[in-house]
Amino acid sequence: MDASIFLAKFWGWYLIIYFTLLLVYPKRIKQLFEYTKDEKFIIIISFLAIILGLLNIIAHNIWVLDWRIIITLFGWFTLLKGITLFAFPTFAIKMIDRFDSKWFHFLIFPIFVFGIFLLNQVYHWVQF
Repeated sequence: MDASIFLAKFWGWYLIIYFTLLLVYPKRIKQLFEYTKDEKFIIIISFLAIILGLLNIIAHNIWVLDWRIIITLFGWFTLLKGITLFAFPTFAIKMIDRFDSKWFHFLIFPIFVFGIFLLNQVYHWVQF
């Protein structure tokens, strides 16, 4: 299977599942923000983000101006997020505190749209 197709399925389904779970269990949003105040949690998340980002970049570092660049950007963003969280956990906690959980609700819809877009690239539900 082509790496672009595989990762589009992975990220697409991941984003749809994440969106759905946050919609069904909105109290999880506040819990996530509370957990991020714990430096140990930040370190664990940073390791996971570094691993996921590296795997994504190694498998798919394609810089073309089509839908595949979204997958590459997800990989790089995930890797950079993991490195930042690991190297500067106190800074990350301060930035997360500034980002009120109320703003997170505005990010849920774009998450859903990116997920649907990636899955549409794989399954061709809507031709455009």
